[in-house]
Amino acid sequence: MPIETTASVVTGVPGDAELLAVPYGSDLSPALPVELHLPVSELLAHYEAKGEAGEIVEVPVAREGGVGRVLLYGVGDGSQKALRKAAAGLTRRVRGRQELTVVPPEGDVAAFAEAALLAAYSFTIGAEGRKPVRSLVLVGADEERVRRAETVARAVALARDLSNTPASVKDPAWLAERAAEQGVQVRVWDEEQLQADGFGGILAVGRGSARPPRLIQLSYTPDVPTERHVVLVGKGITFDSGGLSLKPTDNMKFQKTDMAGGAVVIAVLGALAALGAPVRVTGLVAAAENMPSGTAQRPSDVITHYGGRTVEVLNTDAEGRLVLADALAYADAVLDPDAVVDVATLTGAITVALGRQVGAVYASDDTLADELVEAGRASDDRLWRMPLIEEYTPALKSSVADLANVEAGSSFGAGSITAALFLREFAGKRPWAHLDIAGVGRSTVDEGTLTKGATGFGVRVLLEWLTGSDRV
Repeated sequence: MPIETTASVVTGVPGDAELLAVPYGSDLSPALPVELHLPVSELLAHYEAKGEAGEIVEVPVAREGGVGRVLLYGVGDGSQKALRKAAAGLTRRVRGRQELTVVPPEGDVAAFAEAALLAAYSFTIGAEGRKPVRSLVLVGADEERVRRAETVARAVALARDLSNTPASVKDPAWLAERAAEQGVQVRVWDEEQLQADGFGGILAVGRGSARPPRLIQLSYTPDVPTERHVVLVGKGITFDSGGLSLKPTDNMKFQKTDMAGGAVVIAVLGALAALGAPVRVTGLVAAAENMPSGTAQRPSDVITHYGGRTVEVLNTDAEGRLVLADALAYADAVLDPDAVVDVATLTGAITVALGRQVGAVYASDDTLADELVEAGRASDDRLWRMPLIEEYTPALKSSVADLANVEAGSSFGAGSITAALFLREFAGKRPWAHLDIAGVGRSTVDEGTLTKGATGFGVRVLLEWLTGSDRV
């Protein structure tokens, strides 16, 4: 569901604030705008507070006509990480309340407000539960920074919503309709147009489904003239059964989120205008449903991608790279970008390598890789650069086609690396990066800014990268 919590800014603490949150650091000395019935030091000592981020001490205070509450919340060392943890803890603590007035801590108020809003996210269909706090009132905060935080948080929530939507509702055409709602120019290829233009990878993956594939193009042009052009490419597999290389049941349960990369691209394009990105951006979402049927592609089939490169399909469950290959080849041949970044829940191997807290970035260009890693550090969508090991490229050799879509009888392993090497073959010679978000694209816990289900990972790092004038 879209984030229901609103954020507003006031200049001073309202006299009738029923629920007020005030920060304290490791020195345990908050500057209170209200009087408490005991000295703050004694209260914090009683609760054995240490000033760590995420600590919350609730204190009743007298209010005209009743009793109010003051939440003393720890912010640790005041770093971005600590502020995000503190903000998320506050939002979770006050679920079910109408309004929380917050005296923000010193430091990055955008990181604080963004985390508070993200922690309020939930996705339910018909289920009842405690609603998130309706309103966050930030005292004395920078209005522009809060508005940016709200825009970013709502973009992340959109990506989560698109990914969390059940596959019974969500198909490639539905995804194209959602893209058309983002206030940017949209072009959509249906199955006939895909066939006419030679997008053999997208068509092959979608052949087994009764719901045909789509290629979705979104275009953002800034108000200020710019020569820089970036293309974002997202994997849009609206459900991945594995095709004829069928997944085990347990692995299939969460495959409605296999279009998380496409959701990220749609959400990012929708937010660029509000954030004033100084760069022209084109988004491509290669959307298909990977299903088994009498018309599905088979292991050993050879397909022809956009631009003419042929691929032997040895595993129909390695379908994401097939749809991305078409979109990357099209971007290189037609769109002529200065840089290309693709985002995909591509391999289980990357979850083994990096777990569920850090995403992978592969890149053909050191500067692009450094920019994305730094943007990830600033936005809290953390990335770790992985190597493109040239010695592993023979793993993709085929005896009947230009390439195989998975390792063909070799013993290299390194499934995430070989998948990235496969994609590089279609990206051309321009700067290119691949974000493998299979491990971080879905959360198994309700914790911090995350809610069980899709995370929207990739939205924040790409918006940080695209809207930083020193980077673009």
